[in-house]
Amino acid sequence: MRKILFILAMAFVVASCGSGKQEKAKVITVSILPQKTFVQKIVGDDFPVNVLIPPGASPATYTLLPSQLKDISQSAVWFRIGYIAFEHSWKDKIAQTNSDMKVINIAEGLDLIADQMEQHGDHVHIDGVDPHVWLSPAMVKQMAKVILDEVSKLNPEKADEYEANYQKFVEECDQLDAELKSKLEPYKGRKFIVFHPSLAYYAREYGLDQYSLETGGKEPTPQHMKEIVDMANENDIRVIYIQSEFDRDHARVFAEEITGKVIEVWPLNPEWAENLRSMTDILIQNF
Repeated sequence: MRKILFILAMAFVVASCGSGKQEKAKVITVSILPQKTFVQKIVGDDFPVNVLIPPGASPATYTLLPSQLKDISQSAVWFRIGYIAFEHSWKDKIAQTNSDMKVINIAEGLDLIADQMEQHGDHVHIDGVDPHVWLSPAMVKQMAKVILDEVSKLNPEKADEYEANYQKFVEECDQLDAELKSKLEPYKGRKFIVFHPSLAYYAREYGLDQYSLETGGKEPTPQHMKEIVDMANENDIRVIYIQSEFDRDHARVFAEEITGKVIEVWPLNPEWAENLRSMTDILIQNF
């Protein structure tokens, strides 16, 4: 039924767009909430920012709603985060809704964590990419530069202002990075356990070692569960972290096995910098 409603709504939007050469509002569409923060750091309130995946929804399983088509149809650009399952599943339908909308993968060219990377002629074929690049301040700086370049084309009259805002944001990222490095320096090499492997870039950045119950987007097998339980007991780890949008049942079972507790985190929090600080403090408290 939802697919039928989506198709009807898309047909209505396409028909509406074709009924006249009306000037479209320059909406910027992003996939996740932290991206909205990055865009607004640069452009302020100059553009409406449309977020495809709402608070509480999982980027792995979210289904686009027909009501979201209007904002997509009015968007000048869609900044993809790059490799989340939602984007892969819906990119064609989103593009059909607005063929004039520019689609930018802001993770292009980043040092990605992937299951497999192979050189094919003049390009690299990547499988199993970890999409959580926004949890690395260094990578956010790179993605912000891509955003800057595109928004400056949308509104060239304010390009200098956007450049100044970008430089200020880069300084904020550098300050945050230095702060987190200082806090986590005494804990380099420490292991922690998450349900969904969302903190790999963060762990790599700060010398930590992430273990996850979920592998390849699938629920843990009994064998994998046992391996992580044994590792936790060997290292006296009594906490498992879980994203707020995931079911807690497996995490609760795991916590019982290690006589520990489940702590909820929200990597998709739009308060990006404060969220990274908060997650860092929580990890340190439980090391």
